[in-house]
Amino acid sequence: MSLFNQLVSRTIMHIPAPVVRFFAKGYIAGERLEDAVRVSRELNGRGIMTTIDVLGEFITTLDQAENFKRECLGILDTIDREKLDANLSLKPSQMGLLLDREQALANIREIVARAADLGNFVRIDMEDISCTDATLDFYRALREEFPGHVGVVLQAYLRRTPADVAALADAPMNFRLCKGIYNEPRTAAWKNQETINRSFVHILEKMLAAGAYVGIATHDEKLVFEAMRLVDEQGLKPEQYEFQMLLGVDEELRDIIVAAGHRLRVYVPYGESWLPYSRRRLKENPSIAEHALRQMLNMRKV
Repeated sequence: MSLFNQLVSRTIMHIPAPVVRFFAKGYIAGERLEDAVRVSRELNGRGIMTTIDVLGEFITTLDQAENFKRECLGILDTIDREKLDANLSLKPSQMGLLLDREQALANIREIVARAADLGNFVRIDMEDISCTDATLDFYRALREEFPGHVGVVLQAYLRRTPADVAALADAPMNFRLCKGIYNEPRTAAWKNQETINRSFVHILEKMLAAGAYVGIATHDEKLVFEAMRLVDEQGLKPEQYEFQMLLGVDEELRDIIVAAGHRLRVYVPYGESWLPYSRRRLKENPSIAEHALRQMLNMRKV
């Protein structure tokens, strides 16, 4: 990691919001759903699918959960009306998980039911380990009621994930596999980056061998290569998996994946709660800030 990236990673939580906004603006669609629709339409025009997410998590009242539920229902209706090649991502804590577990499940169920009615799909995001068991319980219940319309995220850095895959293998599975970004204790998560990468490949191989549909979520070229290798070895067709990337991150690699004939989905976040998301992403991947700074300097030279 470069000295600049180390500095960003260590100080990002204390950098003023306007500075964070400058570095992160290319990685968030905007503050309104209309912004996410615009970005999704542009990506669809390049043969890229999207998943739309309204930013906001770890709410403090059930009224906030109700507002987020309505927003998610509106996203699904908008995707249908605008004929976008897009689905929805949501966070259980956004739906009230840490306030009222049953109400959170009811909120998510209503959203997944709307997605099923519209022939669409909802991805239940994974948050920190305080939410893991409940999130997987929600997924298990909803995939039984709405098969083919709901999926969940699993994180390669968690030591428990291979066992979670095995436990969910009693029915069709739809996963997004990512490395994981929350700061978990060593007893729960691998800390060495090479180990996390090896875990990612190990878990992906298990998922694909078990017949799961996997959204392979990574910007790491090594992991993209390993995923392509596994897809080739198992003779999978493009409709049996997809790659996933964040908006604005390594667009050249994104184009390489698409040009190779693989399907790819871009995560398109929007909303007023952009600051905590941006800080977390910049801490995880400080090269975003370095890339933005280089672009700014190059523009000034012209």
